[in-house]
Amino acid sequence: MKILLTGANGYIGARLLPLLQKAGHEIYCLVRDKRRVNTENFDGEQTHIIVGDLLKEETLNVIPKDIDAAYYLVHSMGTAHTDFRTLEATSAKNFINAIEKTSCKQTIYLTGIVNDDDLSEHLQSRLGVENVLKKSKVAHTVLRAAIIIGSGSASFEIIRDLTEKLPVMIAPKWLRTKCQPIAIRDVLHYLQGVLLNDQALNRTFDIGGPDILTYKEMLLGYAKARKLKRHIFTVPVLSPRLSSLWLNIVTSVNYNIASSLVESMRNEVVCKDDEIKAVVPRTCCTYQEALKLAFKMIEQNSIVSSWSDALNRGYLDGTFMDQVKVPQNGTLTYKVKHKFTIDSNMVLDNIWSIGGRRGWYYLDWLWNLRGLIDQMVGGVGTRRGRRSNATLYAGDALDFWRVILADKKNRRLLLYAEMKLPGEAWLEFKIVERSTYKYLSEIATFRPVGLWGRAYWWLMYPFHIFIFNGMARRLINYKEKNKILSLPKPEMPRLLPPGDAH
Repeated sequence: MKILLTGANGYIGARLLPLLQKAGHEIYCLVRDKRRVNTENFDGEQTHIIVGDLLKEETLNVIPKDIDAAYYLVHSMGTAHTDFRTLEATSAKNFINAIEKTSCKQTIYLTGIVNDDDLSEHLQSRLGVENVLKKSKVAHTVLRAAIIIGSGSASFEIIRDLTEKLPVMIAPKWLRTKCQPIAIRDVLHYLQGVLLNDQALNRTFDIGGPDILTYKEMLLGYAKARKLKRHIFTVPVLSPRLSSLWLNIVTSVNYNIASSLVESMRNEVVCKDDEIKAVVPRTCCTYQEALKLAFKMIEQNSIVSSWSDALNRGYLDGTFMDQVKVPQNGTLTYKVKHKFTIDSNMVLDNIWSIGGRRGWYYLDWLWNLRGLIDQMVGGVGTRRGRRSNATLYAGDALDFWRVILADKKNRRLLLYAEMKLPGEAWLEFKIVERSTYKYLSEIATFRPVGLWGRAYWWLMYPFHIFIFNGMARRLINYKEKNKILSLPKPEMPRLLPPGDAH
């Protein structure tokens, strides 16, 4: 059958896509920028990329008229926009208006559990999207989930980081809130199981694993799985603002996500029924089983997608890939060229391993300090790490950078800064080979905003001189002595708001 998949670049969409391909469906991935999509494993006859923006209804005429079903897997989690609820509602309305012009028989929406009367603003927004979809002439199926546990999911990553980094935690009272976590593989099974299932049409289901736990019990459950001794004390005195600041500093989430998280964690996210089991029979993983599966994927370097690969400013913001062409006018640059004689592929492998667990090769403490300062002013910091230790694709988060171009064939890696800056910054690595010599090129480019932007550049210039030269030397000479395949240590800490499943 023909299926429309929105959010194909997101955490859930990127994992659902290969399963739909394996089932033999013809899939149309709706994206705002086709450059963000990794088409390495695409079958051109089976999977198609179509470009459209859900906030611009006029662009959605690219959706085929003969589709059978459509997945709606987009959201604005983490956006700094003051009226993201309106934007999400607009996006959903445009989606429905476009779908009603097709032969689509079903829309499928994955959202958060919303069984409380007094919902957080984030969960209210999710419920608002759900209500838009339910008003459509096209049959709907809504799956409501609490937090999702899987390699690369924000839920798992942040629980992992908090537990690994903090032997003793003094935490807010919301750690006593109950939730019902679910493994990523169970979510994907339900998303497939309801597809054009007559019993699922025009119905809403809560989905969750067999365990009902408090957030504190989940942290201690992780510690048990990793054989770590941890102590958690809850106190009633931390205000939502202080709690958000605490998460921003201790984990990798920015302040906007932390605020949504803290507000949402006052709501219990527990399934009110198990009607889904009669429609899609499934014995779901326990929390401990879900953790072990996530550990296994990390050990095998097989993380398909990560929550941090979503844009720092949220789905509904602009197209970061427009930064792939580094501007020439009005910019300041620092260039490094280092000749070398060793195998170019060894240097290229080192470039492709940069950041995350490997670090930045030279004076890592300065990079970590810059990341800490960035987090203190509400930025992303360096603690998002990277999705995989072995691969890089355009759109990947890489500490406080975003991968804009990862062209291994032409030996070029281009990063765009997502840290808080008085301007815009790019960092490019390239291996250049001539007939008689070869060299590693590093170019740091900065487009300042105003006088403060220029002052910032010249204040940092002395550091650039020895940091980038030292990095170039280490990239050429670095040899990994021991490959670590065990569970990697978190870069610095990274709980997803209830139902943040993308």
